[in-house]
Amino acid sequence: MSALTATPRRRRRILTPYFLLIPAVGILVLAMGYPLVWQLITSTQQFGLAQQFGQPAPFVWFANYVQLATDPYMWTVIGRSIAFCFVTAAVTMVLGVLIALLMGVVNRVVRIIIQISLLLAWAMPVVAAMTVWNWLFNWRIGVVNWLLSSVGLPFQDHNWLQEPLSFFAIAMIIVVWMSVPFVAFSIYAGLTQVSGEVLEAAQMDGASASQRFWNIIVPIIRPVLGIVLLLQVIWDLRVFTQIKLLQDAGSIASETNLLGTYIYQLGTGSSNFGLASAVSVFVLILTVAISAFYVRSLLKEDES
Repeated sequence: MSALTATPRRRRRILTPYFLLIPAVGILVLAMGYPLVWQLITSTQQFGLAQQFGQPAPFVWFANYVQLATDPYMWTVIGRSIAFCFVTAAVTMVLGVLIALLMGVVNRVVRIIIQISLLLAWAMPVVAAMTVWNWLFNWRIGVVNWLLSSVGLPFQDHNWLQEPLSFFAIAMIIVVWMSVPFVAFSIYAGLTQVSGEVLEAAQMDGASASQRFWNIIVPIIRPVLGIVLLLQVIWDLRVFTQIKLLQDAGSIASETNLLGTYIYQLGTGSSNFGLASAVSVFVLILTVAISAFYVRSLLKEDES
């Protein structure tokens, strides 16, 4: 009798975690499922300004995707976005790792100062931060132009946002500045798992600092590096606020559009929500492809 009563209890114990997950999974499906389905449907429709006022949206099926695929400007935006994404993510990772290593070797007071500075940069609202950066690089009253001009460089009234190259350089500085704290804290947390005794033993055996880093530290924190890099690539691929506010400050949008601002321009700017949804679906597919590559590498590591 005790065996018979134990079996239902064991089953309930096994199923309890799944029942507890049902509310969270349900909320997640409702919160993400409806917008995703709406985007997929809208991407196959001719959805413009009239449809916002109740007009039925005619289905054009894959016409929006064909139009985007044959549009040279779309591929220009895609290439520009991917290049900006990977360059920015690489710079962010390098600076984040260096700051994390620095926090691991300095004394407690200096480490707290660095951590507070990173937290302040990370906690600052995006719009407030962009107001400060726009003021710094303002071509008339900006501090950067004033400093460069004061040392004799010809940067008086230089418009940094007018040329695409300098525009994206400033955008990269801003995005990196706002992303480095997350990377530095994550890597520093991973560094706390590296045994100091192992590093001391390697140093006594004659291993240099670079050898200790590449042969001991990196293999141990590789999972942290991988997930942080993946998140950074995804975030930088979908960057919008910084680019949009810089465009509003005085640049040519057609020469500085990334995928996020291009979707906004098609949707809100031109009221062509069908094309905007099609670009959004492409960004989703690109994001899933990048994530799938990382998931496959994780599965390979687990199997090995």
